[in-house]
Amino acid sequence: MRSRWSNADARAAVARYGALGVSEDLALRTYSARLLGADRALVLHGGGNTSVKTLAKDVFGEAVEVLCVKGSGWDLASIEPAGHPAVRLAPLVRLRGLPRLSDEEMVNAQRQNLIDTTAPNPSVETLLHAFIGAKFIDHTHAEAVLALANQPDGARIVAEAYGERVGVVPYVMPGFDLAKLAAQIYDARPGVEGLVLLNHGVFSFGADARESYERMIALVSTAEAFIERRPAVAPTRRPKAVGADRKAQVLANLRGALADAAGDRWPGRWILDLRETDAVKTLVDSERLADWAARGVATPDHVIRTKRRPLALPAPQGDLEVWRKAAAGALDVFIADYQRYFASGAKRSKQPKTPLDPLPRVAAIAGLGLAGIGRNAAEASVAADIAQSWARTLIDAERVGRFAPLGEADTFAMEYWSLEQAKLGKTRERRLERHVAVITGGAGAIGAASAKAFAAEGAQIAILDVDGVAARAAAMAIGAEVLAIGCDVTDAGQVDAAFAAVCRRFGGVDIVVSNAGSARRGMIAELAGEALQASFDVNFFAHQHVAQAAVRVMRAQGMGGVLLFNVSKQAVNPGPDFGAYGTAKAALLALVRQYALELGGEGIRANAVNPDRIRSGLLSGAMIASRARARGVSEDAYMKGNLLGAEVSADDVAQAFVFAALMKSTTGAVIPVDGGNVAAMLR
Repeated sequence: MRSRWSNADARAAVARYGALGVSEDLALRTYSARLLGADRALVLHGGGNTSVKTLAKDVFGEAVEVLCVKGSGWDLASIEPAGHPAVRLAPLVRLRGLPRLSDEEMVNAQRQNLIDTTAPNPSVETLLHAFIGAKFIDHTHAEAVLALANQPDGARIVAEAYGERVGVVPYVMPGFDLAKLAAQIYDARPGVEGLVLLNHGVFSFGADARESYERMIALVSTAEAFIERRPAVAPTRRPKAVGADRKAQVLANLRGALADAAGDRWPGRWILDLRETDAVKTLVDSERLADWAARGVATPDHVIRTKRRPLALPAPQGDLEVWRKAAAGALDVFIADYQRYFASGAKRSKQPKTPLDPLPRVAAIAGLGLAGIGRNAAEASVAADIAQSWARTLIDAERVGRFAPLGEADTFAMEYWSLEQAKLGKTRERRLERHVAVITGGAGAIGAASAKAFAAEGAQIAILDVDGVAARAAAMAIGAEVLAIGCDVTDAGQVDAAFAAVCRRFGGVDIVVSNAGSARRGMIAELAGEALQASFDVNFFAHQHVAQAAVRVMRAQGMGGVLLFNVSKQAVNPGPDFGAYGTAKAALLALVRQYALELGGEGIRANAVNPDRIRSGLLSGAMIASRARARGVSEDAYMKGNLLGAEVSADDVAQAFVFAALMKSTTGAVIPVDGGNVAAMLR
């Protein structure tokens, strides 16, 4: 592992933050903390913590010694000075003299001594940072160090790797007791570069920010070199390669199996995120997968994201119906084991515990990969990231000896620790949370508006558009978790590949807004056959390609689904010179009804939205001007030529699609979004 420290960048950070009134100590603390957070082999998703002992002014303007320590909710990768709230140091150090201190008392004491009471809660490991005298302290869950610290004889192996450079701390639950023990070991060997906490992580110390940071890098590099001297772990079986379409079907079946296992007891719709890195392949291609999966987490901090262990599933070879039954059986065993685990842990606990849902957050699929599981893409991605890190740590630990993480009792104590549970947050789910929505023509006016509308309801979004660059721009306008795919929906092969990519990223599909289309002008009697065919290719057959691909996924899931089509008022109220468009759209309306008729019994709903006069690529400014002149009215009057006298927007159409997706007992419906057009009203 190499140091990322740059003197020029450090000086720039001091200057930038100094202009905001931030001290040099805190500026450098922020700079080096972000260096740690930038390396996923050190910390992930809010893990680790950092501190600096410095001076701050109190309300009287007097300088007091404070500990600026990472606050709860901050991520080292993006931390700012406010993410290291200042706590008066002397009262914290005085706590060391107490014989005992509950978690609640510890948190209260830390908050009582904040310089700014509106600041976030200081880290649960604040007292460890306070009790150790070093000015700068860094703490990470470095994978290479965890490979040494998660051994049956971890203390001996750490000593062999580091000699006198570090102190070794036996596992103790984070909090007051750990802080006292770590400080005791540090005081006995004040010259150490850091402490290795068995089954937990590593601390480094320094008189300045660079020394503490580069000691962390050096300690991790030593562990990496120690591991590299051992023989590599190789896969013990070579399963057949799984194609993209097959992966999509496997993930869709797993998503459905999770819903079946949840039943009415727990939320049953989940988002998946598949990972297939080299370390992951070594893990899932091993005959030891079931054994490894049962071992436990690499550091207890991860248990709230991934649960105690992943769900181990067999290789998806042969008939997927048979595989799904095997997956269902494995899920039943997993749930029963988790319920036993909870009952056992709750019985030992001095305080009442409320069980979390017993469903897995990671699936280890033999011969395929690791899938993170979450209520949304962000949660699934976090679980998948941690699962990848776990795989790397486990494989490295097996090179050294035997991966032997914390046992069940200690893991339960962390998973159900009130201070750790607070990190998860208890937000109310939005109406389409846990749903995956695919929008075609997603870079156009109606498509982009629909993507935003579904995202606002909590859905995970995949934008498909023939213009891949425009699709990515539309996705970026919504958020980082939106998937953008360049796809010509008139090409069935591209559509199949796009849906396979959606399944790999999100696990499946729940809602499709089949929106892509194009309009050609010209009298139908004078239209060349090629032009009519081209209109049908994009305005009819493309919708069929999309619907077929979606239905294959929805059937594999077995959870129903929603097919929504942008049909247009032209299907029931054709206009002159738009025959190629109107006839294709009339055929599309028939297609919608056919899907509603044939798939209702499978819980797959099909509905149409009929917009009219929407400013978009189909109805350009030039076309609006032309149509207005032909009618002898102003452009504004043309756009408002409806019963309501109001221009209809792309956002209005988007809301109609959302409404149709939420109508759980409606299929075969046609929703006009035209401001009121008598001629387009269905009879």
